[in-house]
Amino acid sequence: MKNVGIVIVSHSPKVAEGTADMVRQMVGEDVPLAWCGGDPEGGLGTSVEAIMAAIDRAWSDVGVAVLVDLGGAETNSEMAIEMIGEPRAQKIVICNAPIVEGAVMAATEASGGASLKEVVATAHELAPA
Repeated sequence: MKNVGIVIVSHSPKVAEGTADMVRQMVGEDVPLAWCGGDPEGGLGTSVEAIMAAIDRAWSDVGVAVLVDLGGAETNSEMAIEMIGEPRAQKIVICNAPIVEGAVMAATEASGGASLKEVVATAHELAPA
């Protein structure tokens, strides 16, 4: 069985890596997982190319949920999905959820074989109203 992949995109590589580490410790290796953070020069920021590469690393034919920390990460994730193009782009969803809690809950849901729609819904339940 294939599980939904999870991608963590943060402006800080340490936040992204730490969140991914928490997810791994909670759900093990059953969920395809990748993270990226920081700009190409090593500062705070995000990179469309790094996001595309992370989506490739976490790719699952049942879909990929992308969790982002700030607006720029969301914008660059949207551009990355657009550049990936169809048919894969329709299986990638950006979750508007707190990055750490959302990633852990989404991965927990994914580890049970949930659909992309169910994984995204679980993450979105954590979003402030």
